[in-house]
Amino acid sequence: MNTTISLKASNIDKYFYQPEPFQVLKDVSFEVKKGEFLTLIGKSGSGKSTLLYVLSTMDTDYKGSLEINGARLTGKSQNELAAFRNEHIGFVFQFHYLLVEFTALENVMLPALKLGKKSREEIEANAYESLKMLDLKEQALKQANKLSGGQQQRVAIARALINNPSVIMGDEPTGNLDSKNTKVVFDIFKQLSRERGQTIIAVTHDDDFARNSDRVIELSDGNLLKTSTIGR
Repeated sequence: MNTTISLKASNIDKYFYQPEPFQVLKDVSFEVKKGEFLTLIGKSGSGKSTLLYVLSTMDTDYKGSLEINGARLTGKSQNELAAFRNEHIGFVFQFHYLLVEFTALENVMLPALKLGKKSREEIEANAYESLKMLDLKEQALKQANKLSGGQQQRVAIARALINNPSVIMGDEPTGNLDSKNTKVVFDIFKQLSRERGQTIIAVTHDDDFARNSDRVIELSDGNLLKTSTIGR
């Protein structure tokens, strides 16, 4: 595995102030290597989803520092962060957030159209390739609301891949799926980290999902409790 550092979090502190001040992340520091498949676990309220939103640059109200691909992101403007996210980070959430009136293909194309670095024809070709990789090429022209739950989540993964991000972040990406589709999504993530060298960071409540990833980080009451290397 490439030992290049993909993400580095240093001394991350995070507070919520309503209804009263409460520290939700406490001096969290760790590194993630390029191509590593990392899962974040912990009980509800442990801070794992809050940490993911800090790592994804969508939450900037924290102390400490964050680097992704060698770029220091702490202190950047919202516009700079939005541009960085669109090019370097792909997101897969528990709910797919597809535009139901659009086809699967149109949903996948959207982030690349927004980035504006390729022609519409190139983007469409790349979107078809992503859908093909996820065994969805035959569903490309179907409206999103005509797809099954598992298919919709795979379309969401294809959408996350369209700009070829170096880091893919998932917030309970299998939370709404049955065991069969959970395995499909897990295998896709494994393939992306192995074959394409993409870094996966996923919050999960699923012990099996976590156990089969490369490394598990456990949070408890905002503290990084332990990190376990599972091995490839």
